[in-house]
Amino acid sequence: MKNELKYSISKLKEAIIRLEEGLRIVKDELGEDGVIQRFEFTFELLWKTLKLFLDDRGILCKSPKDCLKAAFRYGLFSDDEIYLNMLVDRNNTTHIYNHEDSRVIYLRIKNEYANAINLLYKSIEKKIEED
Repeated sequence: MKNELKYSISKLKEAIIRLEEGLRIVKDELGEDGVIQRFEFTFELLWKTLKLFLDDRGILCKSPKDCLKAAFRYGLFSDDEIYLNMLVDRNNTTHIYNHEDSRVIYLRIKNEYANAINLLYKSIEKKIEED
């Protein structure tokens, strides 16, 4: 495994820990906004780690959507819908102008996305161990 991939995996793990920490301590709207920001950062690291992981296996992808679809085909996860929804929500977070919309995304992060990100991280680690 290349050093760049190892580094990316370690940074992804740190981001996941920080996202989970944010979810544990959130108390108000400002905290929810912080969780959304941590989600954006974690998602960026996730797709870029996927890109490096897949590239290491000879599978090229250039965009987050391409990488998610390639990871699904590679067998890193079985439910591609949640990850594609995650991408849509991450793209929408830069355009949120009201609390109701940000609250909906925050709840998805809390109830679905954080766990899905962690599962994909573990799947990547498992595939690397198997190599």
